[in-house]
Amino acid sequence: MHKACPLSELAPGEALRLNTAPPIAVFHTEEGELFAIDDTCTHQDASLTDGWVEGCEVECPLHASKFNLRTGQVDAPPAKLPVRTHEVTVVDGDIMVIESAEAPNLPPGLTVNGHI
Repeated sequence: MHKACPLSELAPGEALRLNTAPPIAVFHTEEGELFAIDDTCTHQDASLTDGWVEGCEVECPLHASKFNLRTGQVDAPPAKLPVRTHEVTVVDGDIMVIESAEAPNLPPGLTVNGHI
């Protein structure tokens, strides 16, 4: 389990990146929901934390692939593979992320620990 930050420090509409291997993006939507997905777009090495969130989707800042924050599924190409989703809970006011045990889908040239 990873501690992201106190809930009070992540305002609605904001996101943060956890420096895990691979990195995880935590989103606090305008609607007040919390989501965590792998931070790296599966199409090319780009941080989804830097993307745009609308409703329950994040758009990659590089080539506009969209990922569903609930399921990790691709909602718009060029990405074809989904990102992993992670369980998010709030414990004693802190956002906690339980990392998925599934293998991540990473873009070509990237490994769990960085570039090849």
